[in-house]
Amino acid sequence: MKRTTAFLTVVLMASAIGAQASQKIVSFDPAYKGAIDKSIESVGGKISRKFTLISSLVATFPDDLKDSSIYSLKGVTDVAEDSYIRWIEAAPTAPAVSYKDWNSVPLPSVESALNMIRTGEGWDAPVFAEIRPAVDPAEKEIPWGVKRVNAAGAWNTTAGQGVKVAIVDTGMDFTHPDLAANYKGGWNAIVSTASPMDDQGHGTHVSGTIGAVRDSNGVVGVAPKADLYAVKVLDKNGSGQYSWVVAGIEWAVMNGMNVINMSLGGGSGTEALKQIMIKSKEMGVAVVCAAGNDSGPVNYPAKYPEAIAVSASDSADKLASFSSRGPEVVVIAPGVNVYSTRKGGGYTTMSGTSMACPHTAGLAALAVGAGAKGSDAVRAALKAAATPLPGLKPTDQGAGLVDAAKLVK
Repeated sequence: MKRTTAFLTVVLMASAIGAQASQKIVSFDPAYKGAIDKSIESVGGKISRKFTLISSLVATFPDDLKDSSIYSLKGVTDVAEDSYIRWIEAAPTAPAVSYKDWNSVPLPSVESALNMIRTGEGWDAPVFAEIRPAVDPAEKEIPWGVKRVNAAGAWNTTAGQGVKVAIVDTGMDFTHPDLAANYKGGWNAIVSTASPMDDQGHGTHVSGTIGAVRDSNGVVGVAPKADLYAVKVLDKNGSGQYSWVVAGIEWAVMNGMNVINMSLGGGSGTEALKQIMIKSKEMGVAVVCAAGNDSGPVNYPAKYPEAIAVSASDSADKLASFSSRGPEVVVIAPGVNVYSTRKGGGYTTMSGTSMACPHTAGLAALAVGAGAKGSDAVRAALKAAATPLPGLKPTDQGAGLVDAAKLVK
């Protein structure tokens, strides 16, 4: 009797292992849209998500089913693992100068010091931290990156009012005092019935750089009157499945966004991700993507030709050491020691092409506000308003650093 019980236990365990499911993204010929469901089911597949704008779906299959069996189904054009990967990796912030390093900081000449007092410029050395002249609160609100792209140079013409920007990321702390007024809604691609509240922090920081309000407190974004939409596609670990990202982009396109910010990236793409990027451009949405933080080739989805890929610069207008680069880069933007909104309230500093990307998404919103219609027009406007940074190659910076004032001329 004991032997029989043990045997049955082994059989049941083996059956359970064999029944494990593998989740795939299946792309198919549109002509087979009406028949694909039954075809998937015929090999033991169970459909869990369907996309509307592209001919792809998500399904779970028995773990022992080979991809070749799915490919053999009529109409199937691509089968990809719906992998769960880490999409964001913030680069380390540059270290601050410590007290012990002050001896190495050169003091200004008397003439330079008088000029500093007269103009209020040049008080960056840490030894002057406590004796800087009073700064207008409205000026103090502008982080260095927002100032570097001269966002204020466009605000008399447009601050992005009426422009819809989707932040496809970890969500957003839409209760933050610098974001609440501009938050207009969103969607959670992971759990559709849940809110897109940020449980990681990355998306909140990105959102502030795009559209934190201008109220002489905290920080101000590049487009401080833009309508912000949180699209949560990554979890508290900054990770997510490919299908979550695709679904998030699709939601943004179907809900009439003008600009999508994607401060995320992976080492490879999928057919479904490629197709939703193509569809985004066809429907006039400017998709701004972070180039990546691995100092290597541009990541996906920034690598797709439909993306406006952004590399990162530092405050000295040099290419950030971590920034990915390549021929896909369209423009460069500030991405080192960027000060912006923090989950739970307050503010924090982060670095990465993830931080450069929202500067450009904000600029894209200003371009739309100034009359640019569609992805191609936004791309052209950004490139026309950019100036190459000295010493950097086109593969480092694309057309260069954008001046917002030129977007409205």
